[in-house]
Amino acid sequence: RFLLLTRGCKAVPGLRKAAAEMASFRYASTENRNYYITTPIFYVNASPHLGHLYSVVIADCFHRQKQLQGFNSRFTTGTDEHGLKIQQAAEAAGRDPLTFCTSVSERFRNLFSSCNISNTDYIRTTEPRHHRAVRHFWSVLYGKGLIYKGRYEGWYSTQDESFLMPSQVTTAQDSEGKEIKISLESGHKVEWMKEENYMFRLSRFRLQLLDWLRENPRAIQPERFYHSVLQLLQEELPDLSVSRQKSRLQWGIPVPDDPEQTIYVWLDALVNYLTVVDYPHNHERWWNVAHHVIGKDILKFHAIYWPAFLLGAGLPLPQTIHVHSHWTVAGKKMSKSLGNVVDPRERSQAFTNDGLRYFLLRQGVPDADCDYRDDKVRKLLNSELADALGGLLNRCTAPALNPAQVYAPFCPDAFPGQRGGRAVDEDYRMLDSVKHLPAVVEQHFENMHVYKALEAIGACVRQTNGFVQRHAPWKLDRGDAGDQRWLSTVIHVSLECLRIYGTLLQPVVPEISNKLLSRLGVQAHERSWTNLTFLARFHGMDCPFEGRALGSDPGVLFSRLESQNANKEKNQKTGNGSKLE
Repeated sequence: RFLLLTRGCKAVPGLRKAAAEMASFRYASTENRNYYITTPIFYVNASPHLGHLYSVVIADCFHRQKQLQGFNSRFTTGTDEHGLKIQQAAEAAGRDPLTFCTSVSERFRNLFSSCNISNTDYIRTTEPRHHRAVRHFWSVLYGKGLIYKGRYEGWYSTQDESFLMPSQVTTAQDSEGKEIKISLESGHKVEWMKEENYMFRLSRFRLQLLDWLRENPRAIQPERFYHSVLQLLQEELPDLSVSRQKSRLQWGIPVPDDPEQTIYVWLDALVNYLTVVDYPHNHERWWNVAHHVIGKDILKFHAIYWPAFLLGAGLPLPQTIHVHSHWTVAGKKMSKSLGNVVDPRERSQAFTNDGLRYFLLRQGVPDADCDYRDDKVRKLLNSELADALGGLLNRCTAPALNPAQVYAPFCPDAFPGQRGGRAVDEDYRMLDSVKHLPAVVEQHFENMHVYKALEAIGACVRQTNGFVQRHAPWKLDRGDAGDQRWLSTVIHVSLECLRIYGTLLQPVVPEISNKLLSRLGVQAHERSWTNLTFLARFHGMDCPFEGRALGSDPGVLFSRLESQNANKEKNQKTGNGSKLE
């Protein structure tokens, strides 16, 4: 916001300098600030699917955005490897649990690496550091009298690793027509369980959780899910079973001082967020700035159980729980039985890493499920990345319009600060939109509305394309001094717009942004939030890019994608059987 003030205060003596100093102070201060963001750790009973990548791409985008703004950001993901489902999956595969877990965990790790995910840590719950953290966390809760030995009796879903209240269970029929009980939320079968184990006094924390949420209405975003949790807290919370008898569950962390009991997988798994920041030692630096990204199906565990555990342990609660919805195919949830699971590795190879990232963040609406189709991906990427953004860059850097291959000079007489010269009202409206774009994007990121940030950037890209088309610089007479100044000014303004777009898009499409900014000759140290001063020459300031040589031409910014049918037809005509790049 200070940067915006800087751009608009030319007429007030000394104000521009003061605003710049304030902006410099703000960003110098943020360099010492920390930001910690996590994804869920993913259950290793099956290979990764598109929904897993979506969670990680969201967190990666927030992480990169904070780094762009000068924060010291930490970003963690990983795998959840304990529990009855894993034990059963390993037995079915004829492998020991650890070997089974390692194999599947590596698939997640390799997917994230191949998709350019910039996580700073990858946690596995089978690691010794995690076992130490969980046992210590348990001991703290036990020492405060919040864990006690008792008898659990109630509905339990093995598939969800979750206990359910009677109001969360309904009657249904299985494939053989037999009457069974299922979870209303997931549809998975539940069974009545009776056994002696350890209980956590969850009932003690209902009012504290309500107070926390009422005092922090942005703690759970989007708002729809905040209200969902408030609704859940209107009912009394029964105490929670937090262990299993070892005779039934061997694959997990043993309860301290009671080897006949195994710690409940969700208590175990949630502590991973602390493990990564070195709990129980030196974790305060990061734990005070924790943000979670989760899918809506695990909201209860993160918004009720986890805060209650933290309150019991005397630890701060997360600053924000960012909740996203699911991806469906033809309106149906992805499942192996339906054969509609989208392979994220395959799609990232077909559409490129940045292409798939852009689609997920551009089309993903956090508070509503979104439907995936390949043709929808192609249409969006061709329109917004190949044609609009790529076409604009190609036009403004092509030798035909820019034979000197430089960041063309700006002429204030041709495009004066007040209406006049050759510029028209639409041009000034475009400058105003681009000037305010960083603040608009920042606000949308704060609200977890990346898709709205991309809508705003896309609207400005269209305005800039309209600006170039309107003034048709290719029709100007280079032999006329006035035309040449206007031609250079149109190119300069367009390159400045592209520089802003490329800088703002770095968290979303890092590879494309790097390509774009390198083509403009923007150096690595000139790509941060502090470099978003737009069109300095228009405001009477020096532009460090003016007259600078453009970078080497990397070719097409983003290649148009063809449908499989169109590609087959082309191959049949040319006899070329190569795959689409």
